[in-house]
Amino acid sequence: MKIKKPDFKKFIDKNKQQLNTKSAKIGGYSFVISVIVLAIVIAINVFMSLLPATVTQYDISAAQLYSLTSSSKAVVGNLEDDVTIYWICQSGQESTVIEKLLDVYDSLSDKLTVEKKDPDTYPTFASNYTSETVTNNSLIVVSGDKSRYISYESMYEVDSSSYYTTGSVSQSFDGESQITTAIDYVVSDELPQVYVLTGHGEADMSTTMESALESGNMETTEFSLLNEDEIPEDADVILINSPSSDLSEEEVTILEEYIDNGGHIVVLSGTQQEGELTNFETLLAYVGVSMTDGIVIDTNRDNYAFDYPYFLLPTIESSDITDALIEENSNVIMPIAAGLTIDNAAGAYTVTSLLDTSSSAYSKAAGYDISTYEKEDGDVDGPFSLAIAAENSNDGSLVWIASDYLLEDQYNSYSSGANEDFFMNAMSWKMTDTESLSIRSKSLDYNYLTISASAATLLKVIMIGVLPVGYLLYGIDEVVRRRKVSLE
Repeated sequence: MKIKKPDFKKFIDKNKQQLNTKSAKIGGYSFVISVIVLAIVIAINVFMSLLPATVTQYDISAAQLYSLTSSSKAVVGNLEDDVTIYWICQSGQESTVIEKLLDVYDSLSDKLTVEKKDPDTYPTFASNYTSETVTNNSLIVVSGDKSRYISYESMYEVDSSSYYTTGSVSQSFDGESQITTAIDYVVSDELPQVYVLTGHGEADMSTTMESALESGNMETTEFSLLNEDEIPEDADVILINSPSSDLSEEEVTILEEYIDNGGHIVVLSGTQQEGELTNFETLLAYVGVSMTDGIVIDTNRDNYAFDYPYFLLPTIESSDITDALIEENSNVIMPIAAGLTIDNAAGAYTVTSLLDTSSSAYSKAAGYDISTYEKEDGDVDGPFSLAIAAENSNDGSLVWIASDYLLEDQYNSYSSGANEDFFMNAMSWKMTDTESLSIRSKSLDYNYLTISASAATLLKVIMIGVLPVGYLLYGIDEVVRRRKVSLE
């Protein structure tokens, strides 16, 4: 049988005709466009990988865990000295939260470097900076000869103050505050000096007060005026925390001279449980303010909390100390406070009210022996100021907060940290070279949507049954419709 020789010329001519058809040209164009688009996508990905995390990553976390406040950005952005954050973590056990937060810090300044140290590889590294037992995902912030250790556990706060009333605890992340204040600490040549007055039965610092001063990078030193003739020269602030016995006239005179010459004093002192602080209160009278005996009650429901009219929610007045609180819509809680009245008798001092009661307030003369919230004979009508700020032309100043309980841990917790912010703003008010770093911790509590069982069943039927079947029927209808069109 003779095999017919293929006609290659005819075969080639036929394929040339097919390649010259419209569909072939469109296919070629599509291929070229696909290659171009792919090249553009690759180029964009390479370019984006070179950008900092602040540009390429968007914080969609409910608590904005990876978004820094303006205070943090200012501290890091203005760095002049090199700072290294050593991240102590074992390989494969990195905290995602810490990692993303450090990426944001790292992107803010060329002066800041984040370096990971695996304790398995460098077992003795952390001991060069701290004697504490270093836990995984902890940080060590270093600049020159100064360093600060931040434990992983300290970055997470648990507040159980409401457990016995609500059965729940609150959790928050304090990483930003810890890292930023540590950076500010290691690059600061001189820290603000706070001298804490002693010798008059002053209250011990609460945990809130201690941590606030430490976070604000303020160094505290106790001192007594009983064996001093003057205030230490390096004192930036004198803190007087709820004395229970009176000062001498000589001590008050020293304090008055201190503020006359440009010093700054912050006082927490309200209604006394026993006795009177006659000499001490002359310091308040010295700037033109008087204190009313008793405990302030406010009958305006908008101005007290928890059904207790002596847990006051004062109106926050505008000032350099309080404007930040007003902007954040914060509420300061003033528990068991005394009423202050601005007399304007001391012309050398300008006095500003920081916190005010409503006009429905009055002071219960019975004080701690109060037996009723109703107004009685001898009670003094308001309104009152609950905190004042006085200053003179020499930049001397006195802030008087008329409550001994402002910074008790539970009341600060009830105010969501606003009490602490108010106190720290007052402490740093006259520190021209130091800006208070008051950075709130970020709540990790979640709000859950609670629905009934019938609603849950309906949602399941819709999501699992109705929607998938609907899409399936739509797909079948589309296929059938297209076949009919092609047959026609």
